[in-house]
Amino acid sequence: MSPALNAFCHLYRSLSPGELQGLRGVYSKDVLFADPAHDIRGIEALVAYFEGLFTRVQQCRFDIIQVMEQDGEAYVRWEMHFVHPRLNGGRPVTVPGVSHLCFADSIYYHRDFFDLGAMLYEQLPLLGKGIRALKRRLNS
Repeated sequence: MSPALNAFCHLYRSLSPGELQGLRGVYSKDVLFADPAHDIRGIEALVAYFEGLFTRVQQCRFDIIQVMEQDGEAYVRWEMHFVHPRLNGGRPVTVPGVSHLCFADSIYYHRDFFDLGAMLYEQLPLLGKGIRALKRRLNS
C-alpha cells in the first residue's frame, strides 16, 4: 500500500476530535472533497467540516473493510458508525460507503459514495417511517 493511502487508512481508523489536525498530513492543501451532501475545496475547509461534524455527533468511527489501489487511485470500502442525539432515537447508526481517492504524495481528490437516505432521512422519526414503508412496497 502506498504511503499516502496507508496514512489515510490509519487516520480514519482513529479519527476523533483530537486527531483532526492529522488531516493536514494526509490531504493536499487544495484537496477536493465531495460526498452526497457537500463539495469542499481546500484543507482548511475540510478541517472545518470535520470539526463541525464532531460537534454534532456523540460518537463516530470508521471501519475500513477493503482497499483496492492502482496507479495513484484507490477505492476504500468502509462502514461509518455514529450516534447523533436527533437520529435513530439516539441509537447507533451504521452506514456503508466507498471512498474514491486520487493521490501522489498526498490525497488531492476524495469522493465518498453512500446512501444519504440511510444515513439521515431514514433515521428521522416521521420521515424515516414513511421511507421504510415505501422501500418495503418497492421490494414486494
